[in-house]
Amino acid sequence: MLALLTADAVVVGALDLLVVILALTVLGRPPSWAGYLEFAFGAGAVLAATVSALLVGRRLGGPILAAALGFSGALAAVAFGPGLAGTVILLAVAGAGHCLLTVATRTLLQRSVPPRLIGRIFGVLEGFTMAGLAVGALLVPALAHLGGSRLAVLGVAAVLPLAAVAGGRAVFRLDAGTAVPVVEIALLRSLPLFAELPAPAIEGLAAALRPVRLEAGAVLIRQGDPGDAYFAIAAGELDAEQDGHFLGRYGRGDGVGEIALLRAVPRTATVTAHTAATVYQLDRDLFLTAVLGHAPTRRQAEGITATRLATGS
Repeated sequence: MLALLTADAVVVGALDLLVVILALTVLGRPPSWAGYLEFAFGAGAVLAATVSALLVGRRLGGPILAAALGFSGALAAVAFGPGLAGTVILLAVAGAGHCLLTVATRTLLQRSVPPRLIGRIFGVLEGFTMAGLAVGALLVPALAHLGGSRLAVLGVAAVLPLAAVAGGRAVFRLDAGTAVPVVEIALLRSLPLFAELPAPAIEGLAAALRPVRLEAGAVLIRQGDPGDAYFAIAAGELDAEQDGHFLGRYGRGDGVGEIALLRAVPRTATVTAHTAATVYQLDRDLFLTAVLGHAPTRRQAEGITATRLATGS
């Protein structure tokens, strides 16, 4: 996975120079057209981003390799002079392939790495990405010197297929051996708190959820205890009480425990299972990272917390 993402970075690093070559030597346009070609690539990526959410909760081996080959195939076709309109369209297709490859590969990487190691792995990935961008910038002038603009474009286009051939089988094995948290994703999507969280982040949280099964009458949260987790209710009903006063009853689609985490205070209420129930536990650090690291979700969380504190529910 790291190799594929590094290869993708090599191609992206090379594109900054390739668009200049395409504008000046292939299309015979003024230098300003390099910016227009970059815009076409970016526009394709933006359009693909709107459908990338469809990848969440699905097997990703096939989409990863398809996106890699689509990115490279569109770029290779540019080398054969399809004209101005054809070049713009192909670069938009390449941008879409790049976006889908990045989203799918990072999602599978996130899915297959234990939560405690995600920070380290993605830190290593950022280092590889920077190295890949540098290699791509060096690759273009070397290829152009050896064989002109066509070799430069084709040489860069070959980077991802070579990485896919080398690691494709391993990607499919990794994808097949990694659990897809379909139930947990659906649960988190049903919670207003996480409604605006990006799809890859939802999947990352879903993979970190741990089921907790409660018998009727069991205490999930006790008032005054320190807050160490958030709980999403998957089945059953739970009652909340504060100082002996009934506050409300919660079921599937509700969550409890966010106030202590967001306000850094002891638990403000006792939550008891009214019926047999199943909840999913999300540890404090992961909850805070997801909520506080995404501005719309943070505003949503603050609104929910303020409402519950104001109404006592």
